[in-house]
Amino acid sequence: MTSSPALPILQAALVDLIDLTLLAKQAHWNVHGPRFRSVHLELDEVEAELREAQDLIAERMAAIGGNPDGRAVTVQATSKVADIGAGPVTDSDAVSQFAERLDGLARRIEAQVGDLDVDPASQDIAISTIQVLDKAAWMFRAQTA
Repeated sequence: MTSSPALPILQAALVDLIDLTLLAKQAHWNVHGPRFRSVHLELDEVEAELREAQDLIAERMAAIGGNPDGRAVTVQATSKVADIGAGPVTDSDAVSQFAERLDGLARRIEAQVGDLDVDPASQDIAISTIQVLDKAAWMFRAQTA
């Protein structure tokens, strides 16, 4: 099988999803404030949704002849997701940071969806990932209105 033009796009989405998943867990462990419980639980829900999305993307890559690379060294070197820092994070900061990062990743994937038209199945997975990210970002943004 020849190398699919979808592979670099899917790989970039994969590392960003992995990084965002790790950041969601980091914030989940360190969130505090008056909305602790609801934000704590929401971060866990988002983390689970992101894990499902990254699994779909990685499995699609393998199915079309790629080798998904989710190693820590690869994620660190190539992720475009902004870090949230170590230590405590207020519930308000967690909400705004995740709304921003989820939306940013959705827009990065969206910008490349047209390049996936040669591979409709990969394009469909990218679109469904955008939907997951958009919904999660909306759920966080709704808390700041």
